[in-house]
Amino acid sequence: MTMLKSFYEHRGPVPQDVIRAVEFTPAALTAGQALVAVLAAPINPSDLLMLTGQYGRLPTLPAVGGSEGVGRVVEIGPDVDVTGGVVNISVGQTVLLPAGSGTWATHLVADARRLVPIPDGADPQQLAMLTVNPATAALLLTEFVTLAPGDWVIQNVANSAVGGYLVQLAKLRGFKTVNLVRRESAVASVLADGGDVVLVDGDAPGGALGRDLSARVKAAVGGADIRLGLDAVGGAATDRLARCLSEGATLVNYGMMSGEACQVTPASFIFNDITLRGFWLAKWFSQASREAQRALYGELTKLIATGKLSARIGATYPVSQIKEAVAAAHAGERDGKILIVP
Repeated sequence: MTMLKSFYEHRGPVPQDVIRAVEFTPAALTAGQALVAVLAAPINPSDLLMLTGQYGRLPTLPAVGGSEGVGRVVEIGPDVDVTGGVVNISVGQTVLLPAGSGTWATHLVADARRLVPIPDGADPQQLAMLTVNPATAALLLTEFVTLAPGDWVIQNVANSAVGGYLVQLAKLRGFKTVNLVRRESAVASVLADGGDVVLVDGDAPGGALGRDLSARVKAAVGGADIRLGLDAVGGAATDRLARCLSEGATLVNYGMMSGEACQVTPASFIFNDITLRGFWLAKWFSQASREAQRALYGELTKLIATGKLSARIGATYPVSQIKEAVAAAHAGERDGKILIVP
């Protein structure tokens, strides 16, 4: 069997130009290691930023792309406890791959202690997306504002993977969502996820978009307070969200899709007392207890395995087509996550 990995030795502005599929032969397993066949691995915005050099934490070069995924154990090295102790894995076991382990590959060698067994029979493509986006969505709803059933949350880029998970989690917890998208064609998918209000964000003259966004939002929620706003864009979009929030609300930026610095007017800060915060999942990991991490992923795994939480999949590609896959993930106007499915 030919084994492939997605390899890059430098970074550049066009992510698909720096990565390529190469053949490799894994080294013989040493104590505590396992060889895993990758079943599915997503391409996340953070992965693309690693290829362009714009992410907050960059792997040492040369590197293999891919930060999360699901695989099946095909071989176990010496001194791996398979009796229910620290490791508790066996050949044939479906496992969650370690974060940041270079998952855009047909196979990878991993520390067996970092492999997490996942339920048999669950959709591996859905579970492959567990580590980053649903965790981000869940924490955005809990780490900044204490919400009660019936409370409103507003977010932009609601048709993204994080946005879709957030809509579903909010619905499960009894929260209501105002969801901003950038095009009319994205409205239906967000409504299908369970979004309560979906509006097209923009300031085009005339028609619905010509009306002030904050006025449209206020009318849609009947004047209710919105104490939490979630921004994945930056730039002027940050202040458009800020102007939709109630006095003393918190606005959290967790993405930079515009490539621009967050803009918030003095009026939002001074007269409406808005607080602007930032969120980075890697930072949460570095500070959260193991108990908190287990609780978060235990809940998410159960929801995904039982079909209560899912994400749209736009297309799947083999490792041999990694350039095409990265180009598709980097392009706009797509509906769903791009997955590497070896």
